[in-house]
Amino acid sequence: METYLLGIDSGSTATKAVIFDSSGRTVAIGSRRVAQRQPRARHVERDMRETWDAACGAIRDALSQLPDVTIAAIGVTGHGDGLYLTDCAGEPLGAGILSLDSRAFDVLEHWRDEGVMDRALALTGQRPYAYAAVSLLKWIQLNDPNRFANIGHVLFCKDWLRVCLTGTFATDPTEASSSFTNVHTQTYSDDVLALYGLTSIRYALPDIVPSAAQAGRISAQAAAQTGLKEGTPVACGLHDVTSGAVGMGIIETGVLAVTAGTFSINETLSDQPRLDARWSCRHGTRPGQWMNMSISPASSSNVDWALRELFQHETHEATRRGCSLFDLIGDEFQAAFDEPSSVMFHPFLFGSPFEQPASASFFGVRSWHRRAHLARAVLEGMVFNHRLHIEALTSAFPAQRAGLTGGGSSSPMLAQLFADVLGIDIDIPESQEASALGAALCAGVSVGTFASLSDAVSQACRVQRTHTPNTDAHARLDHAYRLWSQLAVAIQPLWPALDRLASGEQQ
Repeated sequence: METYLLGIDSGSTATKAVIFDSSGRTVAIGSRRVAQRQPRARHVERDMRETWDAACGAIRDALSQLPDVTIAAIGVTGHGDGLYLTDCAGEPLGAGILSLDSRAFDVLEHWRDEGVMDRALALTGQRPYAYAAVSLLKWIQLNDPNRFANIGHVLFCKDWLRVCLTGTFATDPTEASSSFTNVHTQTYSDDVLALYGLTSIRYALPDIVPSAAQAGRISAQAAAQTGLKEGTPVACGLHDVTSGAVGMGIIETGVLAVTAGTFSINETLSDQPRLDARWSCRHGTRPGQWMNMSISPASSSNVDWALRELFQHETHEATRRGCSLFDLIGDEFQAAFDEPSSVMFHPFLFGSPFEQPASASFFGVRSWHRRAHLARAVLEGMVFNHRLHIEALTSAFPAQRAGLTGGGSSSPMLAQLFADVLGIDIDIPESQEASALGAALCAGVSVGTFASLSDAVSQACRVQRTHTPNTDAHARLDHAYRLWSQLAVAIQPLWPALDRLASGEQQ
C-alpha cells in the first residue's frame, strides 16, 4: 500500500498543504492566502487565528482531492524568524509578526552602538536582524511591557500551527538557532538571553525537538477542523529555508541552496561553524552540522512589483484570459534582453543586505529605453543581489553548483539568468514545492517510512533540469555586476537622507 505524507508550508502570503507519495511526487495541493496587515509604519503582521484557519482550509482542500487517502504523518514548516506569542494558556498574545517587519530597527541601532552585535556574532553565530525573535522581543519589552509580561510561550510560525494541530509546545533546532542558541553547543544559552537583556523569558522558550522526530499527534479538535485523522503523528519540522534545501535534496556540504522568493535566500551547509558578519551560522539538518545563510528581503518581490506597475493592463488581461503574463509580453521582454542596455536597478524595495536603510533605485535610464528595459533591469538586479550573498558564502564554502527554488525556478529564462550571472550550474528540482516536501520528508522519517533524512532525499528528491552558464553572457553580466556593486557603494551615503524624506523629516 502506498504511503502518503502531508507537508504544510505557511509562507508570508499563503499557506499550502501538499500531499506527497513516498517517492516525493505531489499528488494533491491545497492553498489559502493569509492577509498581511500593516497597522503602522514598519509593522507587518497577521492574525494568528486567521493563520490557523488558512492552514485548516488548505488541508481540507488537499484532502478533498484524495478522499480515500490515509495520511501516515504530517510535517510543518513556515516562514522563518518573526514572532508568534501566546499566553500561558496557549491563546494568541497579539498578532503574529512576520519576517518583513522592521519595527525593531532602533533596537538594532542601540545594540550596534553598545557593541552587542559583535558579541552576538561570536556567541550565536549571527548578528540579529530587525525581524529576529530576540529583536522583536526586545522591542515589545521596551514598547509594550504589558504584552511582554503576559508572554507564556515564544513560538515561530510553524510552531504555532503545530500547537493548533497537536497541543504540543515545541520548536526544532533550526528555528531555535535563529535567535536563542550558542553557535558552538547548538543548545539554548542563558548567556545569549543575558546579552539581549531577555533572561526573564527563559521559561517561555519551548523544548527543542529534532526536526524529524514526532512532536505530537493530531488532536480531536484539529481533526474536526481539518479532516485529518485524530492521532496522526506530526513531526517537529524545520525553518522554511532549511526545509527548502532538504526538499531540493541538499543535506550535505558543497552545494548552494538558493531560493528566489520574498527573501533572497542563499545558503550552504558546513561541518564546522564559520563566523562572519556577512552570513548567519545556524543549526543544520543534524547535530554537528551548520547552515550558513546569507539573506535579505530583496528578491522576487521586486519583480512582482515591477511587472504589476509596468504592465498593469497586461496583468489584468492575463488574469481575464487565464494565461501567463509572459504569454502577452514575452516578445517585448525578449527584445529588451536582446539589446545592449545601460539600465540597472537596486532591488531594495523591501530591504537590502546593508545595515543602512537602503532604498531601490534605477540607474542609466535614457529617453530611448522602454518599460521592458526597466523590467529587465529589475530581473538582473534581483539576481545580482543573490550573487552578492553567494560571493560571501563561497569565499569560505566553495561550491560549483546550486539548487534553485522559488519564483526563479518556474521560468527557464530566469533560471538561465541565474546560471549566467553566477557562472555555475543551476539545478531545478522536480518538485515545485520544495519547502513542503522537506517538511513531509521529516514526517516520513519520524514514522519510519524512511530510515533517515539521507534515505528520504535519495528516494524523493530529483533534478528536473540543469542550466549551464553561457560563457559570453557570463562575461557581459560579470562586467555589469561589478558596475552594479560600485553604484551600491557610491549611493550608500545618501540612503539615510532619502529615508528621512520618506518619513517626512526635513533634515
